[in-house]
Amino acid sequence: MDFQSILNTVESELTLVNQGLQEALNSEVSLIKEIGNHLISSGGKRIRPLLVLLTAKTLGLSNKTTILTANIIELIHTATLLHDDVVDESALRRGKPCANITFGNAASVLTGDFLYSRAFELMCELNNLEVMQVLAQASNKIAEGEVHQLQNCHNPDITENIYFEVIYAKTAKLFEAACHVPAVLAQSNLLITQSLINYGKHLGTAFQIIDDVIDYESDPESSGKSMGDDLTEGKTTLPLILAMQNGSAVQKKLIQTAIKTGSRDNLDNILAILKQTQALELSRARAKIESQKAQEALNFLPQNESLKPLRALCELAANRIS
Repeated sequence: MDFQSILNTVESELTLVNQGLQEALNSEVSLIKEIGNHLISSGGKRIRPLLVLLTAKTLGLSNKTTILTANIIELIHTATLLHDDVVDESALRRGKPCANITFGNAASVLTGDFLYSRAFELMCELNNLEVMQVLAQASNKIAEGEVHQLQNCHNPDITENIYFEVIYAKTAKLFEAACHVPAVLAQSNLLITQSLINYGKHLGTAFQIIDDVIDYESDPESSGKSMGDDLTEGKTTLPLILAMQNGSAVQKKLIQTAIKTGSRDNLDNILAILKQTQALELSRARAKIESQKAQEALNFLPQNESLKPLRALCELAANRIS
């Protein structure tokens, strides 16, 4: 089942989500609408709202509340993108100039604030305290993860444990929330709810690991960003951690220096080290382990046709190349 086939299973719902996102961007301030549309119209896989819709379908939910939840999740995600690109000084997002490049840092940060506050405004329409708690905690965790990552920028001594703590907070937590909220709305039992939480967590972890691998594999046309951006930003991701573990002392020193300085001068040499140490293949293997854990979490859900897209997402998350 390819990604388009997965999208087709909730095509009508995704159309409503996109309409809702456009409505959420309504503002008397034209710059807010312009920046919001810049991000939303630039594409993206819509993985997080897709998870809301697929999970809801599996649980037998199909209503306005589900669409609203998907919109809230995507607004939170979009807000984080605006803030991240400013912090990371990124130039490209999905193959297009980032909002901070086009509109400036100040406008991007403030529009990100608007999207966050708009998401919480929509949460009030749900009138469900437990859902609000899940989403509020997720938003808080994401911010915490971003600060944790910032604190460790240009630090080559990051351990695998710290790496996984950071990617859980900054990425997997929102995947988790996207699967958790439909369980709350469906008043699912504890076993099903925890299974969906685990599914989202492990799927999001696999997704982020592969993102970090792709940073050293793809060109801007296929990945939508420049190769080696993570290195320039001083991020010690799993591929670099594994390369330093498995490489020689000289190779480790070269990677450490590049992380500390954020220099791309030795990018070609680092790419060669990643190949020699099989760091990218090993990272993909870790992603497959997380993907398998996500698959196993689905075993505790009612086994129906609606599970097929969720299972297919596990395979795609661990095997994607862009």
